[in-house]
Amino acid sequence: MTEQKIREDQLITAFEMMWGKYHEPVRLIRRDFTIIAVNKACEAVGGVPGVKCNATSPELHKGCQAMEALKTNELKIVNSDRDGIHWTTFWIPVSGIPNYYLHFTNGLNEYMEKLKATSK
Repeated sequence: MTEQKIREDQLITAFEMMWGKYHEPVRLIRRDFTIIAVNKACEAVGGVPGVKCNATSPELHKGCQAMEALKTNELKIVNSDRDGIHWTTFWIPVSGIPNYYLHFTNGLNEYMEKLKATSK
């Protein structure tokens, strides 16, 4: 096994331990935008490792702060209001391991509940 693969496996294990039960979808992503791990909430809405994070909905990624977060090695947060819901989006570089970051948006569960309620 290569050193990078061992490191990535360790990252995935740590990610699952810390984010596995978080109530909003969370992804661990490589600099090249490849998703390497998702939590249970992300799996529930169709998230899977091995695909590019912007592949399914490029229009939602126009304000992506991933590269800025990795370049500065600092947390990036964007707050917005859309569809009557407050959204808070995070890009968090992994401490001590360049080229990897966490990405999630608080507000998605509220949005999904709103969609369910309006479709009844």
